[in-house]
Amino acid sequence: MYVSKGSEVNPQPVQRPIFTGEVHQGQHVNAQQGEQLRIGLVNFKPGGRTKWHTHPWEQGLVIIAGKGIVATEAEEHVVVAGDVVVIPTGEKHWHGATETTEMTHVAVNQEGEATVLEAVDKIKTQNP
Repeated sequence: MYVSKGSEVNPQPVQRPIFTGEVHQGQHVNAQQGEQLRIGLVNFKPGGRTKWHTHPWEQGLVIIAGKGIVATEAEEHVVVAGDVVVIPTGEKHWHGATETTEMTHVAVNQEGEATVLEAVDKIKTQNP
């Protein structure tokens, strides 16, 4: 068994190809603790978000603070603390903060890499 203490996860600013805007990330479970499971804490500052992407696994997002958006090509949802999102394997999507609010989620993933599909300026957004 492995226990990750929330008080010990220290999200740091990250600049990765999948993100745009200001994003902070910390890991609860990485390759040293989990055989296949990856659990990360991601904080999106206002305007911060992912680019359109897919995963070769089903992804779970647990919204723990703020208000944000999760979207596919077919739909867009405003999410708040307490909401849970399940994104099917291979579904094109993005998620992040609104233009005026932060959003923090716990991302539940498997080992592997996301595929970034296009530039963030193609994302339709609403300003809830």
